[in-house]
Amino acid sequence: MKKISLTTLCLFLVIVSFAQHENHQPKADTNKVVAKPKSPKLVTMEMIGENHVHIEYGSPSVRGRNIWNGLVAYNQVWSTGAHKATWVDFSKDVKIEGKIIPKGRYGFFTIPDKNEWTIILSKTWDMHLADDYKQENDAIRVKVKPKKSKQITEALTYEILPKHKNAGTIKMSWEYISVSLEFENL
Repeated sequence: MKKISLTTLCLFLVIVSFAQHENHQPKADTNKVVAKPKSPKLVTMEMIGENHVHIEYGSPSVRGRNIWNGLVAYNQVWSTGAHKATWVDFSKDVKIEGKIIPKGRYGFFTIPDKNEWTIILSKTWDMHLADDYKQENDAIRVKVKPKKSKQITEALTYEILPKHKNAGTIKMSWEYISVSLEFENL
């Protein structure tokens, strides 16, 4: 009979013990379904010239609901997203409708209506929905016409679209409606 060294025997026992321990671990429940959030937090960003434009928002889906003047009331300030207020950050100063908007972070709010929307950039950006919105904190208000689409945008979506090297458009689309805010880098 061959002799086994004490070190080899100890190593063998450690390996066997570890293997048995691994076999007794609770197994993950493979039948458990993890639900996706109904309004996930999304981010969109784009370089417009040397200006880094960054937007964070909650993206609800239509899911067969009546959106305009239903889920989202007409003529009331809306956080233009879900959960927390949507915000936009400009890394450089911009000009919107002739007004200089200093670089920084702004709450992105809207007041929807059937024929005309008001887009608002608020100096107060960190809030739950529009709960703490105050008009006196507006950096700017812009009137825009909503555009109707034949194709549905199921989940609320923001895009930052370059117009040319130093100008861009922030476009929000949901259901069959989109609105846009144009800006120019300074």
